[in-house]
Amino acid sequence: MRYVADIERYADSERLYARCGRSGVLLPKVSLGMWHNFGGVNPYERSRDITHYAFDHGITHFDLANNYGPPYGSAELTMGKLMDEDFRPYRDEMFISTKAGYDMWEGPYGNWGSRKYLMASLDQSLKRMRLDYVDLFYSHRYDPNTPVEETLQALVDIVHAGKALYVGISNWPLEPLKYAEEYLRERDVPLLIYQGRLNMLDREPLEGGILDFCEEKGIGFIAYSPLAQGLLTDRYLNGIPADSRMAQEKFLRSSRLTPDMLQYIKRLREEGLAAGRTTAQQALSWILGQKAVTSVLVGASSVEQLADNLKVLG
Repeated sequence: MRYVADIERYADSERLYARCGRSGVLLPKVSLGMWHNFGGVNPYERSRDITHYAFDHGITHFDLANNYGPPYGSAELTMGKLMDEDFRPYRDEMFISTKAGYDMWEGPYGNWGSRKYLMASLDQSLKRMRLDYVDLFYSHRYDPNTPVEETLQALVDIVHAGKALYVGISNWPLEPLKYAEEYLRERDVPLLIYQGRLNMLDREPLEGGILDFCEEKGIGFIAYSPLAQGLLTDRYLNGIPADSRMAQEKFLRSSRLTPDMLQYIKRLREEGLAAGRTTAQQALSWILGQKAVTSVLVGASSVEQLADNLKVLG
């Protein structure tokens, strides 16, 4: 059956959305991140169910990158198929972002921050997602070996070419971020948003001045890894499940689950229960309460998990 979006998806817009810095853009306070669970190794129908549920509940922002998968590029291929099969009639209601900066293809031009890499990568991303433009294109990380002006001018030219409406920066240190904000503003391509790792265990943007700078300059902030790869949930209260990320020892190491950490998570769970929230909802609520934060990126492996996260907006 052809997908038809829920007609009530914007019924509670005041609760769902926040203004992104001092821009005209409203983003959902909870956005869908497609880093994991939407690649070629994942069942397409499950990805379809999750994205349908997201859009039906007001999540208009879908966050990707060139190398999301696995394998690389396959999350964008999933988005392209979803666009053709389901979301094409709703394209103007959607805010789609992608990025380049980490390794994507072999050789000297498939990584970091050169003009050649950023422009070639975005062209490839547009083909995979079957789009004429993205709403937001990020420099995914700071490149200390490429002149910063080259990276930033590529972002300016991408907007001028109509391939992206806005630009963002992810994982840049504070001083290069300050330079980027000024460079882009002077060329009439203001920096819309900064994407950084922020959660109750990883507070560098808060403690290192990035959130202060974003608030001062009217830049939005979107937090990734808000649940610390699942550590800030009930997932590890009774050990390490065999099918968990921690068991794979890849993105979340078992060495993080110290006795002190376990006690911290148990206290967080108790505080959440007292407030009528799950542990995950408590962690998401903490992020949304920080200054300059516009949205949190959640990655869902099921509709039920996404539904639980969205209750933080209740």
